[in-house]
Order: sequence, then C-alpha cells, then structure tokens
Amino acid sequence: MSDDVLGFETRAIHAGQPADPSTGAVVVPITLATTFAQREVGGAAPYEYARSDNPTRAALEACVASLEGAAHGFAFASGLAAEDAVLRSQLRPGDHLLLGDDAYGGTFRLISRVLAPTGVTWTAVDLTDPEVVARAWTPSTRLVWVESPTNPLLNVVDVAAVAEAAHQHGGICVVDNTFATPYLQTPLTLGADVVVHSTTKYLGGHSDVVGGFVAVNDPYLAEVIGFLQNATGAVPSAFDCYLVLRGIKTLPVRMDRHCKNAGLVAQFLAGHTRVAAVYYPGADDHPGHAIATRQMRHGGGMVSFVAAGGADAARRIAGRTTVFTLAESLGAVESLIEVPAVMTHQSVAGSPLEVDAALVRLSVGLETVEDLLEDLARALD
Repeated sequence: MSDDVLGFETRAIHAGQPADPSTGAVVVPITLATTFAQREVGGAAPYEYARSDNPTRAALEACVASLEGAAHGFAFASGLAAEDAVLRSQLRPGDHLLLGDDAYGGTFRLISRVLAPTGVTWTAVDLTDPEVVARAWTPSTRLVWVESPTNPLLNVVDVAAVAEAAHQHGGICVVDNTFATPYLQTPLTLGADVVVHSTTKYLGGHSDVVGGFVAVNDPYLAEVIGFLQNATGAVPSAFDCYLVLRGIKTLPVRMDRHCKNAGLVAQFLAGHTRVAAVYYPGADDHPGHAIATRQMRHGGGMVSFVAAGGADAARRIAGRTTVFTLAESLGAVESLIEVPAVMTHQSVAGSPLEVDAALVRLSVGLETVEDLLEDLARALD
C-alpha cells in the first residue's frame, strides 16, 4: 500500500522503515560505516560515503518527507544547519528577504550576522498581515521566511496567503514548521515551497538529539539543497537519525497530550491576576485563532505569557518553578520555562525583533497537568 493512502500515525511508524532484509529486524539498523564497498570501479552504488548518504539517514529522510507530504527530504546536523542550506541555496549578494518581526533569535542571528556581511539584506515585517508582503517586496526580494506559530509570541501566519503573495512576485515561501510539526500542519499543502524543522524539538521529542530537516517538492530546490547537504557536510550521525526516527513513532500521541496540557495551562494563566497577557493559538480569543483552526489540527504545545510585574517578575516566576525546568529549547516530554529576552532571544536585543523583557515562554510537556498548574500557581503567588 502506498504512503499517500496511509494515515499519519501509520506513516510515522512505517514510512521509509521496512523490516531489515538481512535480519528481519523491525527497527532500522544504526549503520555506523563511513564507507561502503563498491561493486565496480566508477559504477553506480546506493551508498558510497557516509557524508553523501547513509542507510539510517535515508530512512529518516523518507519518513519525514512522507509526513510533510514532500517528494524530497534532507536531514541536517541541526535546525540552523538546515536553515543555512536553504538560505544559501537561494540568496546571493544583493538579494533581499522578508522575515517575521518575531522570528526565532537563532534565525535572526544567522541572517543578520552571517548572511548580511555577504551582501544579503533583510526586512522584518508583520507577516500576520499578508498584504505586507506586497508592500515590502522589492525588485531584489527572493523569499519570505515564515514561522507559524511564531517563536516566541505564538502569532499565526496565514501560510496560504503569504505563499501566494510571494509567488505573485516570483519569489518562494519558506516555513519553519518546528512548533506545529507535520502532525498539526503541513505547509507544503498550503502552498509553501520549503519546510524546515529543528528535529531537536518535537520530532525527536526527548531532549537527547540535535538535528534539522528540509522538505521540498520542487526538483530544482531538491537538487540545490541536496548538493549543499553533501558539499558542506552538515549531516547528522546515524545514531542521531535513529533517535529522531524513534521519537517520530510516538509523535502523534505526544502532540495530542502536549496540546491538551497546553490548552489547560493557557486557560489557567488567562484567569490569573499576575499575568498581563497570554498567547496561545488554541484559545478562542487569540487574534490568529481562526487561521490556526483552518490550517492546524490543534493549538500546539507552546504557551507564552507576559508577567504583570514586568521583567523582574518574569525572572522571579521562571526561577521558582520545580516541575517546569528552567532551560532553553522546547518540544520534549518534560516541561520547560524560560525568559526569551535574556535566553533564547538575547541575540535580537536592540533590533526590530526585540522581545518584551516580561515575556515568559513555556514548552508544556507530558506531565500530569494538575502538577503543572500547581507548579505555576506557586511560582506566580
């Protein structure tokens, strides 16, 4: 039976992962070999050298590509390595890109401090208004970089509308789908050209692996990104690929629990006197709720809020929790809490993407939700 008629949960377990033909093992082997014997000099072979390809990596690439509805998938050593490959494949000195005005700090650092010195320019805009794409587009603009939901304000971008606007101007639309995962949202079906992931987060799901991914349908994009994957060598190890594959098998059931817990946490925070604002796409009063309902399965596992007492209160709250661990990253089984302005988004200080110092970001995990609510109540009170 072909992948396109199988359910998401079935593909998460089986896509790209047939039983091993030599042993019958139902788990993809971790192939540690760096080189592979060739049948003849100069002859074509499925595997030659581990930087270029690896059986465990090939299984991961086939699986995630299937989940994203993509014809081609490429695994990288980190989410930022994946982003770098996409940006370098499309941008040359003098080119311009649009990105959201609340993008991830690491993405902004890559664009503003690595690519900008090479002559690439950028403009940060509010992508929740799709019409801004046409207004901000210039003759040198080549792509628009989208996060939805965004990191850390959890704004929702109408991917279909932004992709259409980019295409009308001859550009492409890239979507960072890390927060939503392919279980909640498939941007390629909404018109996006490229999807990127930090597989470190929900796809791996256990805070024990670093990785990235790029998914595309267009053969040209696949060719140039595949070339860079091999030429620059920012590839994951076979063991890392195995860990991400193992995490993906439980992605659907984990995401259901993440979303359920996050919704209850957001509801609790919304009624607390020491919380000035709550950002959660699954809440009825979120400005992007209608779009989120249309393009996402659920509201996601991330919640952000503004502490009513300002920056000092935000730091105090984040330092008081015991079930929520004070740590960067997100998307794993354990719940995390952080203050983006001085942690994950410190690199955007002084820029148009600067984060409110009173903002607190939660990655809501799989713990008993009553324990999470009690932990937050103690920290807030």
